[in-house]
Amino acid sequence: MVTIKDIAKVAGVSHTTVSRALNDSPLIKTATKDKIKTIAAEMNYVPNFSARSLVQQKSYRIGLFFSSIQEGTSASFLVDAIRGINGTLSSRYSLAVNGIDTLANYDNINPQVYDGIIIMSQSDDDDYFIQVVREAGIPFVVLNRQLDDENILNVTSNDSLGVAEGIRYGISLGHRKIALIGGKAGFRSSIERRLGFIEGVTTSGLPLPTDYLVEGDYSIESGRECCEKLLALTNPPTLIFCANDDMAIGALKACAAAQLKVPQDVAIMGFDNILFSQYTSPALTTVSKPIYEISQTGTAMLLDAIAGEDIQPKQKLLQTTLVKRESV
Repeated sequence: MVTIKDIAKVAGVSHTTVSRALNDSPLIKTATKDKIKTIAAEMNYVPNFSARSLVQQKSYRIGLFFSSIQEGTSASFLVDAIRGINGTLSSRYSLAVNGIDTLANYDNINPQVYDGIIIMSQSDDDDYFIQVVREAGIPFVVLNRQLDDENILNVTSNDSLGVAEGIRYGISLGHRKIALIGGKAGFRSSIERRLGFIEGVTTSGLPLPTDYLVEGDYSIESGRECCEKLLALTNPPTLIFCANDDMAIGALKACAAAQLKVPQDVAIMGFDNILFSQYTSPALTTVSKPIYEISQTGTAMLLDAIAGEDIQPKQKLLQTTLVKRESV
C-alpha cells in the first residue's frame, strides 16, 4: 500500500509537505501541489481517512478557545481570527469555537476530542486553562498574548511598540496634550498598550496628567463615556488615543455630540484597524494589529506540531503598522 512517505521520497520533499499538498493547504505553492498530486496519482495512492482516524485515534477537530467571546472580544477580531485559521486548516479539519470563561468543566479537553487547540488568549487568567491543555498532552498554540514560557508555541504582535509609534506620530503633528482611553482591566493587551502609550508620551518629555488616563472596557459605549469625561476636563487633551477601534468609534460619537470637529478640535486614534475604521467619518487613524496573519502563522505552527515536527523558534512576534487616515 502506497503511503505519504513513499510519495515524499519520490517528490524529494518532506512528508509534511506531501500531507499539506494533498489536503490543498494554502501554505503550499500551486506548482508543488500539482507535482505531488501527479506523483500520487501515478503511484495509485488512495487515502483512507476513516481507517486513519481509527488507527491514529484522530478526531480531525481543532478547538479554538477565546478568553471570552461575550466580553472584550469585538466581532471584527473574532472574524479575522477565524478567517485566518480556516484559511490555513485543510478541509479535513473542523473548527470548534468556545469561550474559556463559559466552560463548566474540562472533561472534554483531551486528545480524543481535539487533535490540537488554538488559544486566543487575552488575559493572564487563561494560564490555568493553558496548563490543563498542556497536561492533557494536546498539541496547542497560544495567540495574541505574549507568554514568558519560551517552550510554548506562541504568536502575537508588539502592541506596545505600535502604540508608541502612534503617539510619536501625533507629537510630530504638534500635539502636546495626549490622553488614553485604556482597554479592559486584566487583559494583557490593555497593559501592553498602556505601557506603549506612557513610553511614547514620557520619552518625548511631555507631561502626563493622571486625569488623562481613563479606563474603558473595549466597548463602543465605554469609548463614548470615557471621551465625554476627557472633553469635560478644564484642560482637555487635543489627541485621544483609544486602546481599540471600537472605543475610538465611541469617542468619535462623543465628539460629534459635543459639536467638536475631528481632527480640527480634537484628534482621535485607535488600535486594531478593524474593517469599519476606514468607513468612519472622518476615517480613523489606527495601529493595525495583524490578527489574520497571527492566526495563519499560529495555525501553521500547530499543524506542524500535530505532525510531530520540531518547531524553532517557538515564539514569533509580528509587527504592527500605523495606518494614517483623517482623524489625526
